Amino acid sequence: MNVRNICLAILFEGETTGYEIRKLSTEGEYSYFVEASYGSIYPALARLEEDRLVTSRVEQTTGKPARKVYSITEAGRRAFIDSLFGKLDDDVYRSQFMMFARFAAELPADLVENRLAERIAAVEEHIKTLEELGKKRTSDPEQWVLGVGLHSLRAHLTYLTENKDKLVGMARPVAASAAE
Repeated sequence: MNVRNICLAILFEGETTGYEIRKLSTEGEYSYFVEASYGSIYPALARLEEDRLVTSRVEQTTGKPARKVYSITEAGRRAFIDSLFGKLDDDVYRSQFMMFARFAAELPADLVENRLAERIAAVEEHIKTLEELGKKRTSDPEQWVLGVGLHSLRAHLTYLTENKDKLVGMARPVAASAAE
């Protein structure tokens, strides 16, 4: 999924600002599909507006700067749905933690143990976030997608907790690391 389609997907559910699109694509439920930067969102919105797939209006607010609110058009709705008929790209999984774990044998055991604890806590928090989101989302497709995410995260958490001693055991002893 590209930035153009993530904008259309978010707007498909209701009008919003570029700021909110960014927030939803980095922290919200759409962060699981693609991460979009401000530098890619606003040009995509401008192009979508040129193509008449979205419209915008400036909304004045008291005590705050004006904000531009975007809405999807019927043509935009059709274009988004049509895009879902195309071939899907492979899923991409990138993890700084996995890079860290890949080189655990080069690192002191206490650092590896600390990073594992941090990762476990982060995954647990992520699970809580998705469970809370599940309470707010009621459609069957939304629940299904959240279910896949929760299943994946729970499996990840299980593997981390059941195998943390193996990874720490691969690391350098603390005394050996400090001596080098």
